[in-house]
Amino acid sequence: MTSRERGTITVMTIGFFAVLGLLVAVVINASGAFLERRELDNLADGAALAAADGLDTEAFYTGGEVTVDPARARRLVADYVAGSDARIVSVTTTQDSIVVRLERSVRLALRPPGLPSSTTVVAEASGSLRVADP
Repeated sequence: MTSRERGTITVMTIGFFAVLGLLVAVVINASGAFLERRELDNLADGAALAAADGLDTEAFYTGGEVTVDPARARRLVADYVAGSDARIVSVTTTQDSIVVRLERSVRLALRPPGLPSSTTVVAEASGSLRVADP
């Protein structure tokens, strides 16, 4: 071994452990964000189902028309999401369907230097109203 080769293993080992540490941080943070997103997906699904109760009952019982009452659907989504830390991004209604989009800020478990300490996860769910065949 010559004097020029001395210490190269040390530098390589330090570099390897730095890359390994960064990889561990990415995996842990990605896993946490994935689990939060699944939870938010479930919340969005429930909110879309709750909004489906926003059927315009007057139009249905008088004319048999399946129509979503937009104001009632938004109110039902807000009531459903009220106890959580999720934010309602949008509640879009058409004549017979509802699309709910929610978001939540997630603190990352490990924060490598120079990277943000939190991220935002988004979930979207939809529901539609149909008259069941007799």
